[in-house]
Amino acid sequence: MTKSRKVAVNQLQVGNFIRLPVSWKDHPFLFSSFRLKQQAQIELIKKLAINYVFVDLERSDIPPLTEEVAKTNTPPPQKEDLDSLTSEMLKTKNERIEKLKQMRRDLQKTEQEFDRSIAKMRNLVSKLRSRPLNAIDDAKDLVTSMSEQLLNSDNLVLHLMGEAKDDESIYYHSLNVAVLSMLMAKELGWDRSDIELVGMGSLFHDTGKLKVPQQLLRKKTPLTPPEVNFMKQHPVMGADLLKLAENFPAGATPIVLNHHEYLDGSGYPRGLKADKLDKRCQLVTVVNLYDSLCHPDAHTKARTPYSALGHIYKNYKTQLNQEVTGKMIKMLGIYPPGSIVELSSGQFAMVMSVNLDKILFPRILVYDAMVPKDQAPIVDLEVEGLSIVRCIQPAALPEKIFKYLNPRERVSYYIGSDT
Repeated sequence: MTKSRKVAVNQLQVGNFIRLPVSWKDHPFLFSSFRLKQQAQIELIKKLAINYVFVDLERSDIPPLTEEVAKTNTPPPQKEDLDSLTSEMLKTKNERIEKLKQMRRDLQKTEQEFDRSIAKMRNLVSKLRSRPLNAIDDAKDLVTSMSEQLLNSDNLVLHLMGEAKDDESIYYHSLNVAVLSMLMAKELGWDRSDIELVGMGSLFHDTGKLKVPQQLLRKKTPLTPPEVNFMKQHPVMGADLLKLAENFPAGATPIVLNHHEYLDGSGYPRGLKADKLDKRCQLVTVVNLYDSLCHPDAHTKARTPYSALGHIYKNYKTQLNQEVTGKMIKMLGIYPPGSIVELSSGQFAMVMSVNLDKILFPRILVYDAMVPKDQAPIVDLEVEGLSIVRCIQPAALPEKIFKYLNPRERVSYYIGSDT
């Protein structure tokens, strides 16, 4: 349990981690919980006409003053300095609130676009058997609109989206792989035709699983060797299914067939080596592995994005294209969207989005007990002068913080742009 206790305001010291016992809207600070960095903050708290605050002893750099020492504590700054500081802080806070509203509007717009794309995925997969030509045309439209946004938007942002439903994971996984693969192709400087071929191959890379019995896909226990061998044929089954659609681009077929092949020949279904795998296949293989670790089968526990990237970096040096792996790690940032982090302020937060031009400064949703969950501050680390201390497992969070941040068990992304 956190060691927190009531402390009189005049006993506070710079370095104490505090929680204010008043509503967020009734004070000038951006957060209701934070570490005191300067004496002026303590004097501002005294002006709030409160007698005490809560001090978290574990997160404090030093303990509060004793009552005896507090009586001889340093005199406060001049009143006019505090008034000026209060006014400046309230102005900054109101600007942040407006910026937060704009961020939420941008995120909502991206979520609506993501939901529309998932609906299109659902629709085109259902058409694949009965009207394959129509399904491919629909997919081309989706990929074209995504490449338009990728190539024509400034300040591209990768946003964390809502969680996949269990029975729809194929749509979320396929769209996720397409979004990340197209984004990677763009970041690698590939031309539009390659970006769109990567998109088409990614959207349909797992269509062979439509021929796999549902009870096998949803099996909660590890698969038997014969079941594993059958599952390993899904790339071949997918390529066969797409033969029904003569308008499926030939350049995208190898992606469907080879997205589990590795450079050293240890992959499946045919054990191909690097010289038989084109650059598009090599790219999608990296992204598919990453997303499969974050969206695993029913009998495997999902990894956090941070853990998945670390796992790939450490364990797949000979199997995967290292330029692509390095680009993915750089593109997603050290702390990808969906990561749970502890900040330099001592607070817990979830990474919500990464601006590709500023990957070291993601936007984060911060836990603050005094702020309603639907108004939780989404802050820009660069603007607030905060940094990430470490990434933590969601299971390590106290229950109330876990419920507030609501970490995704299965992480999905979509692209937007800063306004």
